Amino acid sequence: MTNDKQTFCYQCEMSVVDGCLKNDEVGVCGKNATLTRLQDLMVFGLKGLASYREHAKELGADTSEIDDVTSETLYFTMTNVNFNFDEHIAQLMKIGQAGVKVMDMLSDAHTAAFGIPTPVQVSQNKAEGKGILVSGHNLDMLDKLLAATADKGINIYTHSEMLPAHGYPDLRKYAHLKGNIGGAWHDQHKLFEKWPGAIIVNTNCIKPLKEKHTYGDRLFTYKMVGAENLSKIENDDFTVIIEKALSLPDITGFDSEQTLMTGHHYKTILSLAPQILEAIQDQKIKQFFVIAGCDAPGKPGNYYREMAENLSPEHVIITSSCGKFRFNDIDFGNVPGTDIPRYLDLGQCNDSNGAIHIAMAVSEALNTPVNDLPIAIVLSWMEQKAVIILLALFSLGIKDIYIGPKPPQFFNEDILNFLVETFNLHLTGDAQEDLQKLLIQ
Repeated sequence: MTNDKQTFCYQCEMSVVDGCLKNDEVGVCGKNATLTRLQDLMVFGLKGLASYREHAKELGADTSEIDDVTSETLYFTMTNVNFNFDEHIAQLMKIGQAGVKVMDMLSDAHTAAFGIPTPVQVSQNKAEGKGILVSGHNLDMLDKLLAATADKGINIYTHSEMLPAHGYPDLRKYAHLKGNIGGAWHDQHKLFEKWPGAIIVNTNCIKPLKEKHTYGDRLFTYKMVGAENLSKIENDDFTVIIEKALSLPDITGFDSEQTLMTGHHYKTILSLAPQILEAIQDQKIKQFFVIAGCDAPGKPGNYYREMAENLSPEHVIITSSCGKFRFNDIDFGNVPGTDIPRYLDLGQCNDSNGAIHIAMAVSEALNTPVNDLPIAIVLSWMEQKAVIILLALFSLGIKDIYIGPKPPQFFNEDILNFLVETFNLHLTGDAQEDLQKLLIQ
């Protein structure tokens, strides 16, 4: 259906005059609007699933089990296949379970290829010489670019979700991987205008160029990423971007002394398990706050900074994804009386599985159900990969999650009520008020 009044609904094939449409939801059958939205949720989840599957496949993982879930779900969403609410929920949980598996798969592929990350302090907004700025998520491409630019007199800098690359020992070994520039993905227009070097975007989260821009001739894309009138890197041949970087003036205007921390992969954090458990038992750690997710532009995202900076020294922040740029400039220090950092950056959005592994390990050690642990989960919501992460959490039975800064558009009253009743899902409100609800007294 389109926004024009028509005589046919794609969902149930009833005519408009027979009362198919409801509440002006054009193209959505009033009788089955909730099922339609659940199928939208499936498709959005599959998009996130496919992105992680693609990166795992690039590194040699066997993704056949994930592919089977994808094809089955697409079949499920065909018109006139299924009108059963409970079976829609079951299929969504199956997608969530595939999300858990694919994030584990990608995490294992990353650590096998590049080593287990360790904590590292990364320079922020400091650059010099010739440079290439890398934005996206693809660590395999970054590794290839680092190899191709070795001894070429070009420095490589990360942007947004590429920040965690600095934690991997086999990427960090390249001396010309220098630091991070900018924040979350949505600062691209302003940042890319200011950045005088070459730029490459290697996964989703590229912003279409504005009509008036100065960086299109310096911006390159890789594989799936594309935009009009941009050069694409083909067959992992980086010659064109290397030549462009060398032809540009040396980088100026980036001389900050700020640093950021990253590299707290769950496999590294689990090595601290004895110290963490002792700190919990001694009440030196009172609560963990998982404050993570995909950032969106605008002031509502300041909610997450306000919550993070109002936590007490006995609270540990676990984060991932680009939402951390709302507060990762803050020095949270260590838990008092310990060497345990209060700020733990698990990595990219696909590393959200790390929070699950940490929670499961603590649950087993304390013989306490996961939902009874002193863990609060507050997620920022933006795009399709946020869907697969949320479905993964639901499929594990994780409850009491707060999401915001606004509800997903495919929620309606029926879906929201189901999630509230089944998983005790909350929508974020005022940061201070939510914090008081989340705190364990």
